[in-house]
Amino acid sequence: MNVYQTADFPEALRQNVYPGRGILIGITPDQKSALALYFIMGRSTNSRNRVFAVTPDGIRTEAYDPSKLQDPSLIIYHPVRRLGRALIVTNGDQTDTVRDYLESGRSFEEALNTRAFEPDAPNFTPRISALLCADGSYLMSILKSADACGSACNRQTFSYAPVAGVGHFLHTYAGDGDPIPSFIGEPERMAIPAGDLEEFGESVWESLNFDNKVSLYLEQIDLNTGAHKCRIWNKNA
Repeated sequence: MNVYQTADFPEALRQNVYPGRGILIGITPDQKSALALYFIMGRSTNSRNRVFAVTPDGIRTEAYDPSKLQDPSLIIYHPVRRLGRALIVTNGDQTDTVRDYLESGRSFEEALNTRAFEPDAPNFTPRISALLCADGSYLMSILKSADACGSACNRQTFSYAPVAGVGHFLHTYAGDGDPIPSFIGEPERMAIPAGDLEEFGESVWESLNFDNKVSLYLEQIDLNTGAHKCRIWNKNA
């Protein structure tokens, strides 16, 4: 068994009809850039009625058709915020919790110790988060229910050194179901390709289940200068 093997990311997505929301962080083979990727999927009309919109420090979710927006509490938030040369990526409003804690000199883990999984019984959707640092190292976290009743929260944090051509993928669901089964294990080891940002993003977008995909965000960051470029795909565009 090769524990250092990396999987093909688009192929992994094709094998899962409903990974839910997902974060991929990794380093390009030449070690010059870091990649940060975030996508959302949805089964309900409310979840599918969204787009990603650019903000001065990242992106936010918005209702594509505001007249159809129902409960915004778990679907409208800032998934990505920049803080200096660091990048915060999460699947909920814990993005702001992490930012506020970091600004006050406290840690990523301290911020997430104040949060728990989403209150959407019976799914108890995990909260997933990542912090990409200026040197290319990154932290990933999952907050998930300890049992089928949502009686307690388990919190796991993973710390990764920057490794050429390697990334890690964390997502909310193991697959489709009712209730939807939560992600299990540690973030999955994925290959980060060389080449064009646009080409990689297109391959990821095409690999997501057509009926369930909603939006995709991809950012490339120059580890030497901090310069960044990003691209958004919205099904509702």
